[in-house]
Amino acid sequence: MRLRLAEARDAGLLARVHAQAFDPPWSAAEIADVLTWPGVFGLLAGDDAPTGMILVRVVADDAEVLTLAVAPPARRGGLARALLAEAGRLAVLAGADAMFLEVAVDNDAAIALYRATGFVAAGLRKGYYDRGAEGLVDALALRLDLNTASA
Repeated sequence: MRLRLAEARDAGLLARVHAQAFDPPWSAAEIADVLTWPGVFGLLAGDDAPTGMILVRVVADDAEVLTLAVAPPARRGGLARALLAEAGRLAVLAGADAMFLEVAVDNDAAIALYRATGFVAAGLRKGYYDRGAEGLVDALALRLDLNTASA
């Protein structure tokens, strides 16, 4: 699988993948804006028909996964693991020692992936995700030590 650094011109492709994984999805304009923030980088899997993406922000010695999405047909094939591993490698090159993320407590598949790649619980964020009529959902905050990561 081919992963490449995302550029601002890829915002539409990144948004297309994000829309297959999240409701509500981030728009191309929102993603283009995020890519301008200091310390942010993105990775894209696939070119004309993208199948996966990740956006990460590195600040000082911490990296934060802002979003990770894999298109449904490409799931369970190792793509998310590959995106996390490459993002971790790039974060280390940017000076990060740890990577953090939040995941909805009811997203069992994502939690299993993150635990399998070495993330451990770092806290709980009450009512972090707003699912509209469904109400608020807590998020599990996870941490990965990039010095010992084997993602």
